[in-house]
Amino acid sequence: MSVLPLDDTPRLGRGMAKGFALGGVLIVLLSAIAVATTLLLEVHKDIGFVREGSIPIPGIKGVLDDVPAGRPQTILLLGSDHRFGDGKGNRPRSDTIIVVRLDPEKHATAIMSIPRDLKVDVPGVGMTRINEAYHDGGPKLTVRTVRHLLGIDINHVVNINFGGFARAVNRLGCVYADVDRRYFNDHGGPGGYATIDLKPGYQKLCGQDALDYVRYRHTDSDFVRAKRQQTFLGQAKEQFGLGKIFGDREELLKIFGRYTQTDIAQNNDAAILRLLKLAYESSKTPLTEIPFPATDAPDDYVEISPQALADTVLRFLQVRGPAKPAAQAKPKRIKKRTGLAPGLVRAKDEGETAVIDIAAKLVGLPVYFPAVRLATGGYAGPPRSYDIFDRGKHKYRAYRIVLAEGEAGQYYGVQGTTWKTPPILDNPTDEVRMRNRTYQRYFDGRRIRTIAWKTPRAVYWVSNTLSLNLTNKQMMDIARSLQRIGE
Repeated sequence: MSVLPLDDTPRLGRGMAKGFALGGVLIVLLSAIAVATTLLLEVHKDIGFVREGSIPIPGIKGVLDDVPAGRPQTILLLGSDHRFGDGKGNRPRSDTIIVVRLDPEKHATAIMSIPRDLKVDVPGVGMTRINEAYHDGGPKLTVRTVRHLLGIDINHVVNINFGGFARAVNRLGCVYADVDRRYFNDHGGPGGYATIDLKPGYQKLCGQDALDYVRYRHTDSDFVRAKRQQTFLGQAKEQFGLGKIFGDREELLKIFGRYTQTDIAQNNDAAILRLLKLAYESSKTPLTEIPFPATDAPDDYVEISPQALADTVLRFLQVRGPAKPAAQAKPKRIKKRTGLAPGLVRAKDEGETAVIDIAAKLVGLPVYFPAVRLATGGYAGPPRSYDIFDRGKHKYRAYRIVLAEGEAGQYYGVQGTTWKTPPILDNPTDEVRMRNRTYQRYFDGRRIRTIAWKTPRAVYWVSNTLSLNLTNKQMMDIARSLQRIGE
């Protein structure tokens, strides 16, 4: 199930909320989704695991909206480093405010992140940042503020402690992620950020590494960070089937109960079952991100015009899933073009020089490099060669070439590996034939996210930037240009 950004995604202000919390909570919530098809007796048992560790949200029932059985439901996800009212002596601000719409009839599950620095009217407080609502009144005041802002009903709320994210990822066996660049920060650096050192390339991320990847905030914007978090979520959901989650649901539900607060555990079992059934049906549909087009404003706020807000809410309520591509009898042949896509330049010598050193090290893995690149940006350090292991602990050789797109936090690249069936290459959108090669293309909306090519010895792919900044023609021309040293 992929996150499908809309084609006209605008640039967001720097206050974009941390979308990774959605990844953490949905990974854990999938364990609850699976029980919707079991007997009510099993539901009783599983709800008990949530109730054992979950702390009630004071007064939350009085601000939530009832919904008839079988109707769409809207869930508010809130996240911070600890739960509101957990006795630590301080009142945190919500680091994440995400709205999720469950409506299987739309053939998509809508998600929308609200920037934490959005200037809004908080009831009883006045005009301030929206995350002040959590600081002043916890989930209860945040529900009232979001409902007043969007003008829609809020049916349920989940308050997340991020400490459960790493534990849930580990419990599920970690996530293979396409890491676009090196993420590094020394603990002694500016801003007091934690020490992080993740190298580029397709790899398995567990616990703390997964948390570091989605939380990294040192050298990119909130907008880029949100895109990275949504990408991680999409890759995670594609790797965990309901069968695996159902089989381990007891431990996952214990994690969910220990690290969340939610109103649903305080409902009667029939109401919980209705929500679980709705969540189960929605789990079969793709996640569609609805961009929140906030813009920078004075005093480090971000803001949104009334018309833009109304349009965004309408898109959230009326979201539709993507049309399924028509079945192909054979790959579509792409006509040869003499020129390059706009924005690309020829850079064969530069690319060849970049990979000479790793080509000598990667015995058994032919190294292909791009003979063209974007005119902006350039190579972001030397390529990385490394080993990767599948879930059966079989070892494969791999390398990653990283190129900067030119905009802060935006990188694209070329990956090669002798692992011929990595999860990222499951379920291509279509196939095309270029330069006597058959390429598999993977789309998000109308943009190519990944384009891959297989040989008898290895697989190779070109990854777009997190925000899908490269056009389809650019992606295809880069893939078409892949060649070995000396060709």
